Amino acid sequence: MPAANDLRFPSIDGLRAFEAAERLGSFERAADELAISASAVSKRLATLEDLLNTPLLLRSGKTLALTAAGKEYLTQVRAALSLLAAMPLHQRPSQRLQRLRVTAPPTFARQILVPQLASFTAAHPEIELELLLSIPYLDSAAPQGSDIEVRAGDPATLAGSLLLADRVLPVAAPALIARLPALRQPADLAHAPLLRTPLEPWTPWLRAAGLPWPEPSSGPRLVDLGLTLEAAVSGQGVALARPSLARHWLATGTLLPLFAITAPAANPYLLMPFEGDSPDQAGDRSAAGHFAHWLRAVCTDAMRQSDAWLSGLA
Repeated sequence: MPAANDLRFPSIDGLRAFEAAERLGSFERAADELAISASAVSKRLATLEDLLNTPLLLRSGKTLALTAAGKEYLTQVRAALSLLAAMPLHQRPSQRLQRLRVTAPPTFARQILVPQLASFTAAHPEIELELLLSIPYLDSAAPQGSDIEVRAGDPATLAGSLLLADRVLPVAAPALIARLPALRQPADLAHAPLLRTPLEPWTPWLRAAGLPWPEPSSGPRLVDLGLTLEAAVSGQGVALARPSLARHWLATGTLLPLFAITAPAANPYLLMPFEGDSPDQAGDRSAAGHFAHWLRAVCTDAMRQSDAWLSGLA
């Protein structure tokens, strides 16, 4: 028996690519069966051939043919794959699942992620998703073991890629509006309680409205965007809202926009860098890569809806 350091073990993925390509007659059909791209099948085969230092398949246009070495090796590969496939542990559905832990801020998770999760599960039943909530306004990393993280913060100081750059505007419950003096112009907010959260300071919007007021300093300080919106729904004050997060309340009239003036959200949502993000290799993504691709599409749609809603106010 050769010494352990003399052995060169191929990857299972490479063996499966080789076997499927020969059996199905093309990289494209093998790619469909393996749920990867045709280029990924080719790369896996090339890696296997480099390891063995011999060609296994001859490519002539779209036709594949075994070499003499490939014919001999294929018999051994199929025997090995059959042995692996026959092992009971390899046949358990739970072993085929790819587990993915995603960390996101609470309001983003509730208003953006959860309503759309069914579409991700339908597209990727092989991925078991675990959604964790981060603690807002703490400059800390995702919980240990998290595979992918969404954070709210300044793109200039965080290394993440932009997911959702919303705008904010003042909103209030109809009951509060009825109790207050008429709110005809931004300066009338001097008579209204302004809800405070460090995640969405008032100063940028006040400047956009031409008001030189300082940041509000009275009333509860709510360190969560969802709690701030809930306080507004219950009539406790005026909140700065992102349409993407408040769209349910805005659509039902539970919260009403006071003015059409908007300002950029102070802390847009970012997708933090993670291992295996390969947007240019869509057919060979990791579970985290598939989720990131899906999430970017969800956020793009949320931004489109927010922009359309805001344009209707003008």
